[in-house]
Amino acid sequence: MNSSDTDHTDENVTAELARLRDSIDNIDAAVVHMLAERFKCTQQVGHLKANHQLPPADPTREASQIARLRQLAENAKLDPAFAEKLLNFIIAEVIRHHETIAAGEE
Repeated sequence: MNSSDTDHTDENVTAELARLRDSIDNIDAAVVHMLAERFKCTQQVGHLKANHQLPPADPTREASQIARLRQLAENAKLDPAFAEKLLNFIIAEVIRHHETIAAGEE
């Protein structure tokens, strides 16, 4: 392979990396917007729970959501353990928000 072949390959690789990274950036933006929308909904749930003296956490709902998300992950060829960790992180943040709302701090 001569140097012009290497230069051409490098240009192709660079272009492909740029294309893939642009897609990743778009997906990351969509994920952030989807999470923001999800948290808007869970904030409303927190206010509803606080107004009706319901507990901030709902272990039955959380377990059901984890099982559902694990199945969705399996179907999507995503590691279910990763999906569960992600959902547990989100759930913990939601509960923290609900506790803050229930305490009248928001």
